[in-house]
Amino acid sequence: MAVKIRLARHGAKKRPFYRIVVANSESPRDGRFLEIVGTYNPVQNPAEVRLNPERVKYWMDQGAIPTDTVKNLLQQESAANQPA
Repeated sequence: MAVKIRLARHGAKKRPFYRIVVANSESPRDGRFLEIVGTYNPVQNPAEVRLNPERVKYWMDQGAIPTDTVKNLLQQESAANQPA
């Protein structure tokens, strides 16, 4: 079973809101998932990203692979949380 950390789309038409979820790669985009590890709201300016870094690290240690978009969000969040 390949596990991925990916986005699941929610929200209204033209007003997207995403949950960052850990899911089996064969599950539908908005279907069954194992755990919600964060949210992403691109409508706000600047875009709002909330993560549970402990759970993201746990799942990545277990072999979960983030999608390209989630990988970019994780990199942006880690850069934003670094002291200047």
